[in-house]
Amino acid sequence: MHNHMVVTDLDGTLLNSQGNVSVDDLQTLKTLGSKGVVRVIATGRSPFSFDKVIPLDFPIDYLIFSSGAGAMDWKKKELLYTTQLNPQQVQSIVNILVKQNVDFMVHEPIPANHRFLYFSGQNHNPDFGRRIELYKPFCQPYIPGIFYDTNATQILAVLPYNVDDFEQLKSYFSEFKVIRATSPLDHHSIWMEIFSKEVSKAYGISQICSLHGIQKENVVAIGNDFNDLDMLSLAGKSFVVANSPQEIRNQFTTVKSNNDSGFSDAVFYAFELSDR
Repeated sequence: MHNHMVVTDLDGTLLNSQGNVSVDDLQTLKTLGSKGVVRVIATGRSPFSFDKVIPLDFPIDYLIFSSGAGAMDWKKKELLYTTQLNPQQVQSIVNILVKQNVDFMVHEPIPANHRFLYFSGQNHNPDFGRRIELYKPFCQPYIPGIFYDTNATQILAVLPYNVDDFEQLKSYFSEFKVIRATSPLDHHSIWMEIFSKEVSKAYGISQICSLHGIQKENVVAIGNDFNDLDMLSLAGKSFVVANSPQEIRNQFTTVKSNNDSGFSDAVFYAFELSDR
């Protein structure tokens, strides 16, 4: 099983609804490590947010974070790469979002990308308010009209659930990477994440594959949401947990839910470790 890689999303995939990793899934990760399989978590979380739920000695080899904006050698705690938007790019995105009266946050460069400036279009948006409350020590209001003069990791817009509105707003940003995610806070709102063009979880996986000489067909990916689609499409074997939206389950092999050790189920399936 050398020259294989297993990549899993975190929230809603490896973490159960209580925010924990099951005993079975933890054992599966350790078993994979003993067999020489490269273990990767690919998450939308920043390193700061990741550290809140995953201990420093967790049995993985790499962390792809912020939907692929950066990656880290987990054992050495060293950054592999980072990406950013330059001030002109940030300003052009911000100008459009302010004009469209969208609620958004501009995140500082990695590794401080849990810090952000926020702009409220005065919409009724509890999910947006909740995120500001969560990050209260690390955020302050953005003042339109003042030129944004530093790099940023990403811009995050918090939108009511309306796929047509999301697609229409997305059309303004064709020169950037726009990733759709379901809010991890209310599990309903759409989070629009705007990055530099190359960013995706798949980009992070490709970087790690190159380091180890792993072929894409030897990558197993497990996810549950729209921000996993790049990764699921790249991998040789892809699985989604049973708690994923129907639209995603229609496209990939479905395994048990995140509350039923779906990660282990996918690994057994991928490596034919059991007769199920």
